[in-house]
Amino acid sequence: MRVTCRINGATRTADDVWEGESLLYVLRERLGLPGSKNACEQGECGSCTVYLDGVAVCACLVAAGQAAGREIVTVEGLSDGDDLDPVQRAFLRTGAVQCGFCTPGLVVAVHDLLNRVPDPSDPEIREALAGNLCRCTGYEKIMDAVRLAAAERGGSR
Repeated sequence: MRVTCRINGATRTADDVWEGESLLYVLRERLGLPGSKNACEQGECGSCTVYLDGVAVCACLVAAGQAAGREIVTVEGLSDGDDLDPVQRAFLRTGAVQCGFCTPGLVVAVHDLLNRVPDPSDPEIREALAGNLCRCTGYEKIMDAVRLAAAERGGSR
């Protein structure tokens, strides 16, 4: 089957997609967008989080055919060329990036959180990131990154 959708603002087409293929596989292997990571393939770790029509979803749980005609934004689409999104900059500045495997999903999840709650409390941050697993950090640097990104985007905490 052929799947055509808008990804990061551009119309993209993947050919020869089989019915059981995930959106994650199409993004990474067919369209050359490796930012979203393939970790658990069960929607448990959050490493593959992307926006699908403005809603944060685990790309491993979305059948590629379900994305046809829809709008997708990956972690690559958050930046404007070399100009990183404030969330991406905050992760770098606070040292929240360790091995980097969970980082793309966390960045998208944080971006989503700050779009919904510009000045989140620590419990709100923890709840929003509960679906994203990181094996390298104690999450404190990630919390610092969220607080910094919120402040840079206009939050007051």
